[in-house]
Amino acid sequence: MRDFTKGHPALALNTASLGHNLDGAGAGWSPERVIDACAARGFGGITFWRREIGSRAVAIGDRVRAAGMQVVGLCRTPFLTGPDVPAALADEMKAAIDMTAALGAPVLTIVTGGTEPGLRGLAGTWDLLAERLAPACDRAAEAGVRLALEPLNPMFGGNRTCLFTVADALEICDRLNHPALGIAVDVYHVWWDSRLSDSLARARGRILGYHLCDWLAATSDMLLDRGMMGDGVADLRAIRAAVEGAGYTGACEVEIFSAANWWRRDPGEVLDVIASRFRNCC
Repeated sequence: MRDFTKGHPALALNTASLGHNLDGAGAGWSPERVIDACAARGFGGITFWRREIGSRAVAIGDRVRAAGMQVVGLCRTPFLTGPDVPAALADEMKAAIDMTAALGAPVLTIVTGGTEPGLRGLAGTWDLLAERLAPACDRAAEAGVRLALEPLNPMFGGNRTCLFTVADALEICDRLNHPALGIAVDVYHVWWDSRLSDSLARARGRILGYHLCDWLAATSDMLLDRGMMGDGVADLRAIRAAVEGAGYTGACEVEIFSAANWWRRDPGEVLDVIASRFRNCC
């Protein structure tokens, strides 16, 4: 495993940790202010959300690189399955891929969406997911972008995801066998899986992102009460050992949805705590 105790160039901020994924959440810092604050603390990269980029992808990407960091990724695609698939899915997927490329980010994260209306179980929804992913993979490859399927905790089944484990995500990767398609591993969503190490061992070459936070034993909200690393029950070092054992050497991206705690704090404090916990807990 890499040694992070003396520095954190592998540390990346997902701006959701400051509330930037939801309207009205967090302190409302501009992308420029976030970039400067991360650079001042020695972060190696940042992942943004589409809603905060708008038409400024090139300028924001250039600002990150000028500060000595990398744009690690972009969150996220529209849902591809379930009740909330946009009517113009192909156009929205293209726009998300093009924004990723304009930022100079290598990875666009996919949260699949839930069970397709009218279907039961997963088989039919997985068929539709693969069908809708295929042209997106081709488009991503043309743009120099890779797509990362992110499995979610089963509590999000039905409306947000149809992939619950790393093994599920790898099944879709195997079906398409496309070089632009891989997976993202988020501690919050996979820590509970007793077969996680076995699945990660099969994921060599396909892990495109690793997301850090913690699972609070007494979580108060399924979506918006993630823990800071070290405050919960996830075995962070064991998970990272398995991820790196599968060949992953990329950024470790801190992504904490925390409406009642961390989003209410000064962003500078949050960034300082993230850096300290990364060195000491991850």
